[in-house]
Amino acid sequence: MTKQRSTPPPPQVAAAVESTPADAPYATLTPDRILDAVESVGLHCDGRLLALNSYENRVYRVGVDDAEPVIAKFYRPGRWSDAAILEEHEFAQELAEAEIPLVPPLESAGTSLYRIEELRFALYPNRPGRAPELDSPDVLEWIGRFIGRIHGRGETRQFRHRGTLSVARFGVEPVEYLTRSAFIPAELRATYASVAHEVLAQIQALFELAGKVRPRRLHGDCHPGNIMWTPAGPHFVDLDDCLTGPAVQDLWMLLAGDRDDMQRQLGDVLAGYDDFCTFDGRELVLIEALRTLRIVHYAAWLARRWTDPAFPLHFPWFNSQRYWQDHILSLREQQAAMQEPPLFDPR
Repeated sequence: MTKQRSTPPPPQVAAAVESTPADAPYATLTPDRILDAVESVGLHCDGRLLALNSYENRVYRVGVDDAEPVIAKFYRPGRWSDAAILEEHEFAQELAEAEIPLVPPLESAGTSLYRIEELRFALYPNRPGRAPELDSPDVLEWIGRFIGRIHGRGETRQFRHRGTLSVARFGVEPVEYLTRSAFIPAELRATYASVAHEVLAQIQALFELAGKVRPRRLHGDCHPGNIMWTPAGPHFVDLDDCLTGPAVQDLWMLLAGDRDDMQRQLGDVLAGYDDFCTFDGRELVLIEALRTLRIVHYAAWLARRWTDPAFPLHFPWFNSQRYWQDHILSLREQQAAMQEPPLFDPR
């Protein structure tokens, strides 16, 4: 039987405002403070407040008098510089101006990044939608066309303040962090270190096999949860993880199932993508390497955020021996997956 591919879920939860210790990153983000922040931009709130799916940041739908609600996104303190956040906003605005369906932040008084004391936030128009039907070839081709347009714009210039997708940043550094931490049970540390370093060597070899692929500005986290579907088609949300990297990073998270399923899905996506941007087939060897980097990075992300009270509450299974046994097993499975040929012949 062909193995089903899986990926760590996106970091999301419908979280209420927490009652947290003073040193927690969002301890002061009470409902009143959220409303005060939105009103500081010149809007008049009607008191309605709904927490939306988010862990890394805190995101709320806020009711506004005699107008559509707005989405208020409060950035995790210390994660991004102001310049990096503004570059995210500029990329979103650039795409929107090119009539690519991506929701940009609202601007007021010449800026899109606001502050309320130590917290930084942005406001967005409310653009709801449903999950895309990824078993439909037409839907995948439609999404592929828009990703191709995003990448067409993305290759016209480079980020200056955002990061770059690299094995060092998303693989080596997370593994080093975890091996130094106390999260992995003592009896599993040697096994984890051995398997993780073997996996990193495979990933590096695949990046070298792909060669010097053209870097471009990417959405960066283009999983189905960041694609909203409406009768008019898809629109993209959440450029919080936009970065520079290979085009296939924005494609592989749309693929799921066995090898035949993923071949079909990728063919549908590329049928639309190639209408607007040329895909370099050499990047296909990176699909399982990128999936493995996400698995490694996800574990380290949970460990780094463990002092945020929302994480032990909603991920109680993380800090357990069973989690690390399963994590090591996932890495072993990815060792085998990375030895398979690419979904298509890249020549």
